[in-house]
Amino acid sequence: MSLKKELSTGVAYNAISKYSGIIVSLIVSAVLARLISPEDFGVIAVAMVIITFFSVFSDLGIAPAIIQNKSLSKENLSDIFSFTFWLGLALSLVFFFSSWVIASYYNMNKLIHICQILSINLFFVTVNIVPSALLYKNKEFKFIAFRAFSVQFSGGLISIIAALNGAGLYALLINPIFSSITLFIVNILRYPQKMKFIFNLSSLKIIFSYSSYQFLFNLINYFSRNLDKLLIGKYMGMSLLGYYEKSYRLMMLPLQNITYAITPVMHPIFSNFQDDLHKLSVSYMKVVRLLAFVGLPLSVLLWFTSREAVLIVFGDQWINSIPVFQILSLSVGIQIILSTSGSIFQAANATKLLFISGLLSSILNVSGILIGIFIFDSLIAVAWCITITFTINFVQCYYIMYRYILKTSAIDFIKQFKSPIILCIILFSILLLISHLIILQNILASALLKGLAFIVTYGLYIQMTKELDIYGKLKNKIK
Repeated sequence: MSLKKELSTGVAYNAISKYSGIIVSLIVSAVLARLISPEDFGVIAVAMVIITFFSVFSDLGIAPAIIQNKSLSKENLSDIFSFTFWLGLALSLVFFFSSWVIASYYNMNKLIHICQILSINLFFVTVNIVPSALLYKNKEFKFIAFRAFSVQFSGGLISIIAALNGAGLYALLINPIFSSITLFIVNILRYPQKMKFIFNLSSLKIIFSYSSYQFLFNLINYFSRNLDKLLIGKYMGMSLLGYYEKSYRLMMLPLQNITYAITPVMHPIFSNFQDDLHKLSVSYMKVVRLLAFVGLPLSVLLWFTSREAVLIVFGDQWINSIPVFQILSLSVGIQIILSTSGSIFQAANATKLLFISGLLSSILNVSGILIGIFIFDSLIAVAWCITITFTINFVQCYYIMYRYILKTSAIDFIKQFKSPIILCIILFSILLLISHLIILQNILASALLKGLAFIVTYGLYIQMTKELDIYGKLKNKIK
């Protein structure tokens, strides 16, 4: 199968899963946001951030190493699977017994039971690493897509039913636990693994040189992405954390459901070009241009529809999330592109440079978070600092990639942004004019008006610049 066919097929199936998942996720979030208080969302946010920290140690960079290494035997995989089983059991027990310390630090007893329940999730996420990685390694994107959507839909439905029956914040725990258990069962039936009480460490040594730097990158990336929530919950209160978390999650929704349809496909396919960096660079450039045309204009739309988005999805009780979401939305475009960079580092066997780039990113992000919380003491300041550091990290990441990995000029990379930026300027001008001249009290009508203006302007620009012959394609479809 050709690269274009292989990539487009994988993206298509991931897109079906993710974009249908958007609908499910929005419905679930909208219902739960009206049944559960911002403070309870803040409590769950803290628990999820902490369990994510333990998950970093459970992964150890094993999954991408399995995908990258083409010579692992069944015996090697059995050894690695056995290692993840015992590792998952140990980490789950540590997390379970750490619940009292975590609750004491945040002075919130309800965190004890929440963390103990989530220790189940940590175990199944860990033992799922090997069978899940094999699905991606063998490019079973159709199976992955329908599996993910089915589990997401079922888990979301159960969460809503539980919340409607008075489960409170515990309804938020159902989906992650249900998903981790169900995904493991499905994956292990697809790729059965032999369990060993005593495993051979030599199998781990095969992937260690690759996975070690991947693990270090994951570790520092964790602090870069989650320190804001840990500190806001501790020093600014759970209610403010709830508002911030909702803003952040809403900002991440388009990011996850656009790039996550592409990035899981990129590494398994681009790893075939680890010995042909020119082909890797040329192939990636096409992905960057596509994402620039999607992400950058989307940032403009989210900036002008931030009020409508928050109120429609979450309701009036989340009105304090609007300014934070509006600021964070400015980073959506560059994050959509930046989130694919790791696949290139991985495919080029450059996880050491991935770690170095991640370390620089973490230093900048952590500095921005600390400035926003301890100097300005404001959620809005935190949002501005994070947006600025994401922008700086975009520059340093791609400088390292083109200077030290692809070893070619970044001029062609920069050229991919010329036309998308012109489109953004046009969209910004039109939406700014609409926002000042037409003020609608009905938020749904306002969102539809701005969305329609965005779609029409976007379509005309794409057609007139010949980026995509929309008219021609429609004409052919009709014929």
